[in-house]
Amino acid sequence: MKKKIILAALLIAAGAVAVYRLVNQAPSESLAANERMLAILTDGGCMECHSANPKLPFYANFPIAGKVVKEDIEKGYREFDVEPMVTALKNGEKVGEVDLAKVEKVIKDGTMPLAKYYLVHWGSSMTGKKTEIALDWVKNYRAQAYPNTLAAAEFANEPIRPIHDSIPVDIRKVILGDMLFHDTRLSIDNTVSCATCHALNTAGVDNKRFSEGVDGQVGGVNAPTVFNAHYNFVQFWDGRAATLAAQAGGPPLNPIEMGHKSFDDICKVLSEDKAFEKAFMEVYPEGFTQETITDAIQEFERTLITPNSKFDKYLKGDKNILTAEEINGYELFKEYNCATCHVGENLGGQSYELMGVRADYFGDRGTEITFEDHGRNKETKTERDMHRFKVPGLRNIELTGPYYHDGTKKTLEEAVNDMAKYEVGITLTETETANIVKFLKTLTGEYKGKTLTNDNM
Repeated sequence: MKKKIILAALLIAAGAVAVYRLVNQAPSESLAANERMLAILTDGGCMECHSANPKLPFYANFPIAGKVVKEDIEKGYREFDVEPMVTALKNGEKVGEVDLAKVEKVIKDGTMPLAKYYLVHWGSSMTGKKTEIALDWVKNYRAQAYPNTLAAAEFANEPIRPIHDSIPVDIRKVILGDMLFHDTRLSIDNTVSCATCHALNTAGVDNKRFSEGVDGQVGGVNAPTVFNAHYNFVQFWDGRAATLAAQAGGPPLNPIEMGHKSFDDICKVLSEDKAFEKAFMEVYPEGFTQETITDAIQEFERTLITPNSKFDKYLKGDKNILTAEEINGYELFKEYNCATCHVGENLGGQSYELMGVRADYFGDRGTEITFEDHGRNKETKTERDMHRFKVPGLRNIELTGPYYHDGTKKTLEEAVNDMAKYEVGITLTETETANIVKFLKTLTGEYKGKTLTNDNM
């Protein structure tokens, strides 16, 4: 008993020191803003559950308590790896936008650290003062790192930002890229172009579960929209392309999609078109190469942005443009953690997330696991990345079904309900589902000054 009293006293003393260090220092001794946030994360025990190599507490070896601790650590790491954020703060690097949103949400909700953690680790709990410091830090950091310059003042700290009407591009390259994007010579049998699966008149998709390539071959993953892909931090569901140019270089050499053996073959075919070659060399003196072809396509795809959705206009200050149901849908979208992953201009495309955080999606799906189902694991071969995918952007989502990497959800209602079940662990009411879907439909933007449409619908 005496030892327990001494241990408790030590824990209380340590906690008191931590709190004092965070909130009661004189201005001349105060930590820099990032250092204060780093202290909150470390003193709060975030790294003890949300990292690959957690430092286990002494009671992790106890039979009952240890089992609970290890389960919490496994769940915590599955949902959020806080180590990149901590490392960024230590090294003065940029903190990810998704990390900001996740930390902000649990602090606002008061769900972290878990009560069973801070009851043992006295001083780790989020006091009112620490909460104020942390939320103020997120707000200021977001304003500096991810400025929301188009939004009205009251929406400046939203996790979602309006799209600018345009971005700087080289119009000469855009014209060439447009031509190449629609050129079937990029396929071995002159039947498939980029636009075959990503037609601009069908919202940048083909609305098929899996797209068809040369010789009628069918792929194994749903083709995402090319619109607003400029805002993704990587390309493809598995993130194997770091840039739009790298993405553009994949399909022409894919045996199922376009079927060429090398870009040398593509360059040879294009060079036979002397008029096109002349125009191309005026912009790219080195002529046709994999690098110049994909650079041109990338520059064209950078113009495929869809600003001025109803929701963009709402964020800009038009408070009357959305209905009460649409606004409620957005509030539910944030309440149920959707806006912790679907952030930024494209409402997504900024992180890899696990498909099936709260329930076994693939087990419930009831079909064989394919190689494409491995997600990011295809590239990294690490266990944590199994079934982890780049989060899709949600702009124009009403036009781009079917949904998910496997194209199994035909309607937005199905997709929303399953996201709630497998990612959040809740069952939405019919009204909640309907309002979230209504909000999602406000994300359809404009292309070349006109509301984007889909000729398939």
